[in-house]
Amino acid sequence: MNLLHVRIEEAGYEAHSPAIRDIEFGLRQGELVGLIGHNGAGKSTTIKAMLGMIRHMRGSMQWAGERPSYAYVPEHPVVYDDLTLWEHLETAAAVYELERPMFIRRAEELLRQFRMEDVRHHLPGSFSKGMRQKLMLILAFLHQPDVYIVDEPFVGLDPRGTKQFLELLRAERERGAGVLMSTHVLDAAERMCDRFVLIADGTLAAQGTLDDLRAASGLPDGTLFDCFHELA
Repeated sequence: MNLLHVRIEEAGYEAHSPAIRDIEFGLRQGELVGLIGHNGAGKSTTIKAMLGMIRHMRGSMQWAGERPSYAYVPEHPVVYDDLTLWEHLETAAAVYELERPMFIRRAEELLRQFRMEDVRHHLPGSFSKGMRQKLMLILAFLHQPDVYIVDEPFVGLDPRGTKQFLELLRAERERGAGVLMSTHVLDAAERMCDRFVLIADGTLAAQGTLDDLRAASGLPDGTLFDCFHELA
């Protein structure tokens, strides 16, 4: 089942100056799609265009169902310095209209899994970058959406946090959620992703499974790293 279809004709931060163009791909239920490309290729811009965060955009987003259900984890954590961790969760629960018993159960479980129970009433100004990233992940997993859109999730995470993130992501995919993950960690992407969307110079250079990228690059035994450098 297709959860999401993205078609970006062009998008940019200034009128008549597109940063990306001619990008089209889909995301299916239970699938993990890796959005890959060099720094500055247009990965984050693609995500922002998808989410309506760029004013100058022509294209369309088609979601399964009448009401899109998604969670976005940005590359750089966005937090409110005057709200505690728990208050962040309560605010998100109100937005998602989670029933109180379900919210409490889910929040307690995620705090335990990410080892953040002891700082639930602390302000994020005292958190390390990794702890802020964990807060963003907890907020994303809280309401179990249909689609996760995650931009460079491994930045700042320690090995334990990375392991917990991947385990939760696996469980969510088994539940039927789809994941679009932008990353430059190609060895991890090769192990994890079902398909890839390769962005180069602001446009779609290739997409498909690793075998598809191997065929496109002429490297029948190539790694994702090899194919990436041939195609990008």
